[in-house]
Amino acid sequence: MFMWDACKDLTLVILMVAAAASLALGIKSEGIKEGWYDGGSIAFAVILVIVVTAISDYKQSLQFRDLNEEKRNIHLEVVRGGRRVEISIYDIVVGDVIPLNIGNQVPADGVLITGHSLAIDESSMTGESKIVHKDSKDPFLMSGCKVADGSGSMLVTGVGVNTEWGLLMASISEDTGEETPLQVRLNGVATFIGIVGLTVAVIVLIVLLARYFSGHTKNPDGSVQFTAGKTKVGDAIDGAIKIITVAVTIVVVAVPEGLPLAVTLTLAYSMRKMMADKALVRRLSACETMGSATTICSDKTGTLTMNQMTVVEAYAGGKKIDPPHKLESYPMLRSLLIEGVAQNTNGSVYAPEGAANDVEVSGSPTEKAILQWGIQIGMNFTAARSESSIIHVFPFNSEKKRGGVAIQTADSNIHIHWKGAAEIVLACCTGYVDVNDQLVGMDEEKMTFFKKAIEDMAADSLRCVAIAYRSYEKEKVPTNEELLSQWSLPEDDLILLAIVGLKDPCRPGVKHAVELCQKAGVKVKMVTGDNVKTAKAIAVECGILNSYADATEPNIIEGKTFRGLSDAQRDEIADRISVMGRSSPNDKLLLVQALRRKGHVVAVTGDGTNDAPALHEADIGLAMGIQGTEVAKESSDIIILDDNFASVVKVVRWGRSVYANIQKFIQFQLTVNVAALVINVVAAVSSGDVPLNAVQLLWVNLIMDTLGALALATEPPTDHLMDRTPVGRREPLITNIMWRNLLIQAMYQVSVLLVLNFRGISILGLSHDRKDHAIKVKNTLIFNAFVLCQIFNEFNARKPDEFNIFKGVTRNYLFMGIIGLTVVLQIVIILFLGKFTTTVRLNWKQWLISVVIGLIGWPLAVIGKLIPVPTTPINNVFSKFRISRKDHEESQ
Repeated sequence: MFMWDACKDLTLVILMVAAAASLALGIKSEGIKEGWYDGGSIAFAVILVIVVTAISDYKQSLQFRDLNEEKRNIHLEVVRGGRRVEISIYDIVVGDVIPLNIGNQVPADGVLITGHSLAIDESSMTGESKIVHKDSKDPFLMSGCKVADGSGSMLVTGVGVNTEWGLLMASISEDTGEETPLQVRLNGVATFIGIVGLTVAVIVLIVLLARYFSGHTKNPDGSVQFTAGKTKVGDAIDGAIKIITVAVTIVVVAVPEGLPLAVTLTLAYSMRKMMADKALVRRLSACETMGSATTICSDKTGTLTMNQMTVVEAYAGGKKIDPPHKLESYPMLRSLLIEGVAQNTNGSVYAPEGAANDVEVSGSPTEKAILQWGIQIGMNFTAARSESSIIHVFPFNSEKKRGGVAIQTADSNIHIHWKGAAEIVLACCTGYVDVNDQLVGMDEEKMTFFKKAIEDMAADSLRCVAIAYRSYEKEKVPTNEELLSQWSLPEDDLILLAIVGLKDPCRPGVKHAVELCQKAGVKVKMVTGDNVKTAKAIAVECGILNSYADATEPNIIEGKTFRGLSDAQRDEIADRISVMGRSSPNDKLLLVQALRRKGHVVAVTGDGTNDAPALHEADIGLAMGIQGTEVAKESSDIIILDDNFASVVKVVRWGRSVYANIQKFIQFQLTVNVAALVINVVAAVSSGDVPLNAVQLLWVNLIMDTLGALALATEPPTDHLMDRTPVGRREPLITNIMWRNLLIQAMYQVSVLLVLNFRGISILGLSHDRKDHAIKVKNTLIFNAFVLCQIFNEFNARKPDEFNIFKGVTRNYLFMGIIGLTVVLQIVIILFLGKFTTTVRLNWKQWLISVVIGLIGWPLAVIGKLIPVPTTPINNVFSKFRISRKDHEESQ
């Protein structure tokens, strides 16, 4: 299939027709023994180009397929044998019990076992954007749908192609043929150069045909090739076909089909390597866009911090408890806390029989920390859950920053337990349990004490969670299932039970990663739902804020303050914000929009369902692979598999590498194009013959397009990339530095090889040789020197703006392998394949001249880098191929 696609290239089709005609005429005029060389060698070269292109495309398609498999490989928790275990979505079997929470994807078809306010978005299956509530009347769940609200658990009844989603997916295949903005730009550049090449080829064709049929084209022995009325028709057609072949090969060498191939190669290579760096690319365009990122809006928990929480401080009974689990002297408080911790949670505790100390706690890091603390104060999770029954659940909501549960105790009392952001829950409390285990009213003094406790804990970078409860009249609880599902849990008159401080240490290496970003011109902003003081402490620890003295508005701002500003005011301060605390997902969206209006290329990290709009709105959405919900992952462009900010920085590095590699290849490719075009056109127009024939140009085309793309597109990223500022969205693809390097090399190659073409016979001392042999030696030397110039120029292209072009070359085994292979093949062509390439064997002096001509390109490139270039981009013809996100979307 890939070979057939490669065969459809128009220039290759013309060459195949030319090869067939040349083969037929050659055999007819010279016999089968000698006459098949010309046509056969063109056909062989064309087949070689097709095979290499097809193999390259096939390998990339395999890479993309593997990445797609990985993309669909969701990891989730299932209940087996009474305990929660994490498995791949591919390993689900009928009979598994799967817990469902907000943002999860329903991974298989199944039936609801238990559900609390469970609402499912079935738009992916039904096409209707209506949210469907699930209960005992409508318990059926379809795979592929998203959990929009609530929580529950389901029993799996169908997996794989036996599900509705599986049947649907089996009938369609995912299209990975999206074009990235860079590919769109390069297609434009390639088309433009192709048009120039085609125009030049047509002019050459007209000139050569005119010279041939007017008797101005001579054979190597000096005789005229075509004489009207004397030359046989077959010979005339053969001569015309050779001229057409020359013109077609000028098109072949002029059309840079390697440009789009280089993008595909570098993207495929980068995607595979980014997987090793814990980043799974969902959308190809994100790879290159990430290199232009100017701002990263990062979450705090789990991204900048370890996401391994433990309770290190606790306030209960109106005072600080030290150690935080010492509550034996407060039996009533302890009993209410155990009840609240056990019932108001999405996590679970599994205690294997006979191993009471070896408990497994599962759930989100916050849930796990509080459950672990509950165990320390004496909670038996299973017993506590069985002593009361859940009536209604209000799942934790990132807008309200709290979650609640209504339960009925064994003596038929109704208790409503709340847990959430400390200052928000505290504001709803009118009482607390004191040191004597008595319920007392909350006076001004105690409220100030608790607020001060929260501030002190936040200043120590602790996350503060308050646990509170209230009793409720049984008569007011709805009995009807429908009314119960719509019941809003009362959140006033609460009794404060405890405030706990959870420590989540900074990830090692985060400070260095933030410094690296700032050095690279990328500003890091922390957007968190945590208390402003906690955010400030972590921001200073991470290096986002230099010191506490910087923690003033608008450097550090609260979500509700930012939300209250007008669009113009938000735009004005968006650049200066470094930390946003107590932010809702909508605040994050507003910040992203303000930054983008200011012209920033924004990357956003997120993990929650409500982060989806911000992830979608940003230029690059980065979802967390461990804590991220499926909804967040679906809205993202890249999934960070280890939830680590250092991995985000690696993605920036890879993004810049993609862009830099493409620029290296453009510089290399255009140098070859310009040199080959000028040499052949000048020689053809002036003498009627070309020094580089069809087969030789096809070989150069193979080096330059496929092998060159493979060598330069797979250069690994270097730290040098992070010393530059981000590439602007509308900056020219060909920079002034590239123009300088390209023109110096092309002018050198053209000058030397044209001198050899017109004065080569006398320079090489071949004046006394037979004329046809002397011309063959001269043309072979030009061909050999031209190929060696490209091999040495490949080293120059590796480091367009550095003097040491060999730095790190020995670590790039693929590059060295391709250079080695090209040299070996060139030697084989000159020594053994002369009949096919119309070349002759060179002596050691002629080989030395070829090598020296190629080698001079190295010092010339280094000296050329001393020439200063203007900082403002040259207003070049390629500027019209700059592209914006809007243009790209329209082109799609």
